Amino acid sequence: MKLNRRKFLQGSAAAGGALVTAAMTPDASAKRRKAQPPKPKPAAPGKGKWLPTVCQGCTSWCAAEAFIQEGRVVGVRGHHLSKSSGGYLCPRGHLGISQMYDPDRIKVPMKRTNPRKGRGVDPKFVPITWDEALDTIAEKMIALRRNNETEKFMLMRGRYTYCRDVIYDALPKIFGSPNNISHSAICAEAEKFGSYYTEGYWDYRDYDLENSKYVICFGGDPIASNRQVPNAIRQWGKVLDQATVVAVDPRLSATASKAHEWMPVKPGEDSALAVALAHVILTEGLWSREFVGDFKDGVNAFKVGNTVDADSFDEKLTNGVVKWWNIELKDRTPEWAEKICLVPAEQIRRVAIGFGKAAPNVMCWMAPGAAMQPRGAYGALAAHALNGLVGAVDNKGGTLQKMSAKYTHIPMHKEKFKPYLDGIAKKGLKHKKIDQRGTLEFPSLKKKPGGGVVTNRAADGILDESPNEIKVAIGYWNNFVFSATGATRWERAMEKLPFFAHIVTNPSEMTQYADIVLPASFHMFERWGLVPSKYNRYSYIGLQQPIVKPLWDTRIDETEVVWMLAKKMKEKGFPNLFDYFQNEIKDPETGKTAEDEADFAKIVVKVMTERQWNPAKYHSGERINGWQEFLRIGLWQSDQYPFKKKWKKGFKTTTKKFEFYSETLKKTLGQHAQKHNVSIDRVMEVTQYTGRGEQVFVPHWEPAKYHGDEAEFPFIFMENRSRLSREGRSQNLNEFYEFKKVDPGDNSHMDVLKINPKDALALGVKNGDWVKITSPEKSVKAQVKLWEGVRPGTVNKSFGMGHWAYGRLAAKDYGKHMARGFNNNELLPADYDRLSGSTARHAVSRVRIEKI
Repeated sequence: MKLNRRKFLQGSAAAGGALVTAAMTPDASAKRRKAQPPKPKPAAPGKGKWLPTVCQGCTSWCAAEAFIQEGRVVGVRGHHLSKSSGGYLCPRGHLGISQMYDPDRIKVPMKRTNPRKGRGVDPKFVPITWDEALDTIAEKMIALRRNNETEKFMLMRGRYTYCRDVIYDALPKIFGSPNNISHSAICAEAEKFGSYYTEGYWDYRDYDLENSKYVICFGGDPIASNRQVPNAIRQWGKVLDQATVVAVDPRLSATASKAHEWMPVKPGEDSALAVALAHVILTEGLWSREFVGDFKDGVNAFKVGNTVDADSFDEKLTNGVVKWWNIELKDRTPEWAEKICLVPAEQIRRVAIGFGKAAPNVMCWMAPGAAMQPRGAYGALAAHALNGLVGAVDNKGGTLQKMSAKYTHIPMHKEKFKPYLDGIAKKGLKHKKIDQRGTLEFPSLKKKPGGGVVTNRAADGILDESPNEIKVAIGYWNNFVFSATGATRWERAMEKLPFFAHIVTNPSEMTQYADIVLPASFHMFERWGLVPSKYNRYSYIGLQQPIVKPLWDTRIDETEVVWMLAKKMKEKGFPNLFDYFQNEIKDPETGKTAEDEADFAKIVVKVMTERQWNPAKYHSGERINGWQEFLRIGLWQSDQYPFKKKWKKGFKTTTKKFEFYSETLKKTLGQHAQKHNVSIDRVMEVTQYTGRGEQVFVPHWEPAKYHGDEAEFPFIFMENRSRLSREGRSQNLNEFYEFKKVDPGDNSHMDVLKINPKDALALGVKNGDWVKITSPEKSVKAQVKLWEGVRPGTVNKSFGMGHWAYGRLAAKDYGKHMARGFNNNELLPADYDRLSGSTARHAVSRVRIEKI
């Protein structure tokens, strides 16, 4: 019998008992014994109930449940009915309790009394009422309308629920500003670029871990970091038993530490590794005949350096495999790649052959590490194209799209929405956006030229007043001053803003620049919201609801605050937004409009989820019998995703096929070039890619682009996401620091720079030494941790610490704005993958290390 890892662990478990002894001393008399009070009975388990919610500690958005006792949240778990997580929840979900009960949360509205703004400047906030706060904001916005300059209003969104329709769409549009700016491009847009311009899918992919036989984690850490961590940790033992796991990462991540193969690629050279893997798959004849096709004579003509006649290949469900070979792959041997990506040719060949032989029930899990780089769009394309090459796309054990989760938007179609747009709003909406998307330098090709956001570029737009000045801004659930690279630009941009209102739970770095601060209800336990997501072959819509009474005088950012603000603006002569809310958004059960902001928040969720809970509007998936049942369950789930769905229906690309030669990209880039009256090659030159001609339309090697000359800055700086980081929002919790050691190479309570011992020897540094790290952007200080888990020539630090605000634990000295550790984004210069609009946060900069 084969004894695998799992059976061994199960078989070796043993049960034991405990022996308890006690000594009793008799009293001197029976009278004394009678006088003693009776022994207390064992305390009964506290009574409580589990209520549904959704965790938003990362973008997995896992269905969860909270245990409530006497009005307090005392425990959390994965939703017991979830087909995606199987009832699991990662550490981020458990940290949500402490985050809600953080004593440093903002408790009441506040206003700034110090007109001077800047890092280290005390805002001198004082408490005010909600009425005064909203009156102040409304007056600033109405002043823009009086001056016919509504385009000078800006709405900045960070994390969100899908109630975003109210604050992100209705508010700026009816007011008359084009400047609703999302955080998305500092998150993962380059990753989505890879799947869209191959298979027409702009979204996170799903992964069938249950049935996979070979898993290549390309720049990702599934058991620790975004995405679907609960599913990964639940299934990883099974995955290791049934599949070969390969981790492509310059750092020995949690996943790499358990993998069968670790490929410590040189940062930024993921595309070289990916095209070499593709080269081997083709030369070894391991591509999928069922999905890709075959040579008409059955003889493999993919030979090193050999140009192939396209007419000799009978292609099936893909487009351009021979073109890809002729344009890019024919000379991309493992030996060529080894010199660039520094992964041994033998290992490249071994992994490619293993992947191809295990196919089609395999996956290349392409993640931000391979994509969120300067020129990262082509790393994303190349890594994801491997799935198409072996027929793993939309297949059992491979990468998947998602089942439909049909929620209802608030009424935004023309006949409902247009009547509320006055002449001032229509004029304002014609202006260009402040993030400069769609310009020649920033194509931001989310499905079309200028279709995506360039979040980090908004700071430059504010500073340069290009395309126009911003006078009034509102931000919610965001902290761009901390979370965007080139962070000092955001500090200067926020100083420049004449008026800024921040809706937030904690006093973050961005809050320090606010003129009005509004305390937000905590997402997981205190608010209404709907949150669609998917993984493990199911799509779902989770419900957030106020399962405990807020401790402080908070409001829900996306709905309650906006309703109250709209009411204030109506009082000042601009009724359009409030009238839209009252006329168009009504309770689906009663037909009534909202009586107050709390009622409005609930009605919005009822409207948007009606297709889930109203039997008369049932469309698919689980049947829920009414609103009350939906409140109780808090979760709607789709039918299971069927394999090969897109094989039968076709992909949403120009050719309706999986595109190795991307006609979709060719068309979209062509539109962008035509808009600016230049050639596509000129676009590529301005956007700082090296590809030219036909190479532009296939996954190809783009050389890494670092800031800083190697002679002056010999080390490449790399970062990773902590499994304890709730997107930078858990750093004011004791648990974050106590358990920091769970991140490979890190120490509890320390913000260490990890250096390979070989490099440390050359530098003359040892564990605990302080060093100065200098990039072309800035110099910072850190303590050294010698660790073999970073490849030589690179240094690594986890993202998360370095707050100079946010709370008493997050900062070293909150009152003096002294940072605890350093923020990676202050060291990293602002750069982009310009085709997608993404912020480059990996393989961005070189650094110099000097012992202090």
